[in-house]
Amino acid sequence: MIVTTTSIAAATGGAYALTRRYLRGASLNRWDSEIPTTFDTPEPSKEMLGVNAYLASQFTVGETLSAKRERFNKTGLNRDFGCTFKNDTVEFDGVSVEGEWTLVEGANPDQRILYLHGGAFTVGSPVSHRPVTSNLAKRMGCAVFAPDYRLMPEHARTASIEDSKASYRWILDNGPQGPAEAGKIVVAGDSAGGNLTLMLSNWTRDMGLRKPDAVIGISPATDGAATGPSVRSNFETDVMLKPLIGPMLKVPHDLLLLGMWRRLGMPPSAKPISPVHDRLHDLPPTLIHVSTAEMLYDDAKRYVNKAQAAGSPVELQSWSHMCHVWHIFDEMLPEAHHAFDEITKFLEAQGVGQ
Repeated sequence: MIVTTTSIAAATGGAYALTRRYLRGASLNRWDSEIPTTFDTPEPSKEMLGVNAYLASQFTVGETLSAKRERFNKTGLNRDFGCTFKNDTVEFDGVSVEGEWTLVEGANPDQRILYLHGGAFTVGSPVSHRPVTSNLAKRMGCAVFAPDYRLMPEHARTASIEDSKASYRWILDNGPQGPAEAGKIVVAGDSAGGNLTLMLSNWTRDMGLRKPDAVIGISPATDGAATGPSVRSNFETDVMLKPLIGPMLKVPHDLLLLGMWRRLGMPPSAKPISPVHDRLHDLPPTLIHVSTAEMLYDDAKRYVNKAQAAGSPVELQSWSHMCHVWHIFDEMLPEAHHAFDEITKFLEAQGVGQ
């Protein structure tokens, strides 16, 4: 057998192409059809400009992980939310996860929202996301549980998946007052937590479990391979994610995917990491919120286009000029309350909070 330079090059190129496809997953370009912006304004509001200035001062390159975690938690420690926060522990199938119930007076303990916080899988906690859980609890009269799932880099990326699955199985049969079957169950989350939320939605279907009555994804990350054009095109307008994503964009994408593969322990396009690469048929009623100015806009748009094509009742509501997960700035942004108004209407339409 004669091995030529041409045959070696062909074999190398073929292996590269297969590896690249394995890491990136199937092309998502077919799901790039534009969706009209639901709430469009010609310019950002003065309040949004103020939030962007705040974000530019707070979200900086080089901040230590411990400092960032502490800063995130201050969001939930330095104000009175008018709610009761009750610690509890998920115990299911050998997995133990601490967490926190957000409760209001008169809340129905049998109507439950599992809230999965964001923070790029490295920061965030139930405490940091009290602005969101308190709004949901007050508006819906439901018991809201946020698990303190394990974070990277202390734990593998799969730990957050295991903790989310255990939390869902547990909350079906456990409320703030102890063991009791859930009457209504909602799964919601933002950013990284939105990723876990949509992963759970797929997983409950595949496992034949009771599906959520409703699903809410706020600025969700759906494509672990980060192939959406908005990752680059919205770089300048996404003040929150810019410091995090900026250094990554300087690395050739294929090298970045290889590094992610090594860190994640699975290809970035794997279904547990990238819900958009899963089959999106037979999903629960789902509402996705996203800003057209954020880097994850295409993550949301592609997910919704693919899910709708598969016949699932998935709706996208988009706002212009908003920051990533603007809902958390409820003390600064009128648009945050507008977003919660829309979430309230959606959940009430599914019989939640009634």
